[in-house]
Amino acid sequence: MSQDVLTPARISGIHKEAGRRRTFAVISHPDAGKSTLTEALALHAKVIGTAGASSGKANRKETVSDWMQMEKDRGISISSAALQFSYRDTVINLLDTPGHADFSEDTYRVLAAVDCAVMLVDAAKGLETQTMKLFEVCKQRNLPIITVINKWDRPGLDALALMDEITERTGLQPMPLTWAVGISGDFRGVWDLRNDRFARFQRNNAGAQIALTEYFTPEEAAESQGSNWTDAVDEAGLVIESNLEFDVEAFHAGKATPILFSSAALNFGVKELLDALVDFAPPAAPRPDVDGNPRPVESPFSGFVFKVQAGMNKAHRDHVAFIRVCSGVFERGMVVTQTRTGKSFATKYAQQVFGREREVIDEAYPGDVVGLVNASSLRVGDSLFLEGPVEYPAIPLFAPEHFQVARSKDPSKFKQFRRGIEQLEHEGVIQVLRSDVRGDQAPVLAAVGPMQFEVVEDRMAHDFSAPMRLERLPYSLARISTAEAMPALANVIGAEVLLRSDGEYLALFNDVWALRRIEKNHPDLTLVPIGTHNPAK
Repeated sequence: MSQDVLTPARISGIHKEAGRRRTFAVISHPDAGKSTLTEALALHAKVIGTAGASSGKANRKETVSDWMQMEKDRGISISSAALQFSYRDTVINLLDTPGHADFSEDTYRVLAAVDCAVMLVDAAKGLETQTMKLFEVCKQRNLPIITVINKWDRPGLDALALMDEITERTGLQPMPLTWAVGISGDFRGVWDLRNDRFARFQRNNAGAQIALTEYFTPEEAAESQGSNWTDAVDEAGLVIESNLEFDVEAFHAGKATPILFSSAALNFGVKELLDALVDFAPPAAPRPDVDGNPRPVESPFSGFVFKVQAGMNKAHRDHVAFIRVCSGVFERGMVVTQTRTGKSFATKYAQQVFGREREVIDEAYPGDVVGLVNASSLRVGDSLFLEGPVEYPAIPLFAPEHFQVARSKDPSKFKQFRRGIEQLEHEGVIQVLRSDVRGDQAPVLAAVGPMQFEVVEDRMAHDFSAPMRLERLPYSLARISTAEAMPALANVIGAEVLLRSDGEYLALFNDVWALRRIEKNHPDLTLVPIGTHNPAK
């Protein structure tokens, strides 16, 4: 059906479909159990038959959302995967994110595409560094957050101490939806506060299948669980008393966070999280454009690219651009306009991506994620529209802190080397800086964390057959600058100005002392901190 025929029935249909969507990401510190939870959610939604075993990613069957060879070798998530499944007549779009701190840029891009976040907290460690960094990003984006206390089947911290830490460090009021029965390390089940019942869990096939759950009344629970039950009721009561009863509006406003307890590896407490997402997480809503004007969900199709990934299909060396649908209906084959270039783009190769598995998708609604295959002209942050031009806010780049010069090991493979560097830059795997002095043969790679360089080396060797040499540079700070800074700092020790592909000049400094010295000697130079909170138009 043509999208310009917006009949009342069609508008109602788009609103209904947008209302069924729950698009969220899981944020956590490495090893808090994020990929395990992703897999457990998919298992509960009956998308996969069995989850990996229960003893750490490196020893498990392949995790469906971890498809890159380095991810399997290391047992960490490096790229982001998009998983879609249905549960209780709701369409769940789960965007998996890299847990490793070195890949926080990728996570930031994913958080631009979701409507809600699940903050996964390791019961033994509480709120860790990376979790707090990502929490700050969610806060800047006003994303509602559901908190899941994971690994309750292992010895850990006291439940009330964890609630205090959440209140003090995030400013969010905890609102228990479930409360653990049994101390950490002795996870018997949860008090389901909404239904006022005890859900007793029993592991099934070492956590590879959905946990067996039995439900009991509070009276039956008190009889069978004794002090474990009464302690759980008392503790949850204290939290509710000192904070507030469950309030959806406070959750959506970013003032409070629903609390659930789980053991993702054993599939305990996972159904309760899915139910909370369906019942309380916000559906796809009108999304503000670059000028702050929300585009109604029933407007003609629009969306933006939040991730570009190549090499997901080894047989085809393809290139997938992940689009978040913001308004209207995406229909495979439609010709859309790219806001940045004004050029038309045909969408005949549209797929839904589940880890490495894919299926052709013919239609998608606001909140959905579509993988456009062989979309080599699309970049992260690009807006697409059918009619009624729209530009969504740019996804800002993080400030790089690590810099290395890249050179091809084999001069005869320079063409592959250049193509590979351009491709990885295009995907947002690494920032690439250039200057006339260094030339095309020796671009400077800029990264948020050093492991990004390992990914680049691995991809260059395996995906582009262009092995390369890296040479570390002494810089640790970058500032946005202008072309005027290039000659001014040309002969200054401990500083260099390079051009990034988006047209920004970056001034690099050895350390804060070098920066201060230059600020003092060249007060007229523009040296602006690279902020994640002020995306450029």
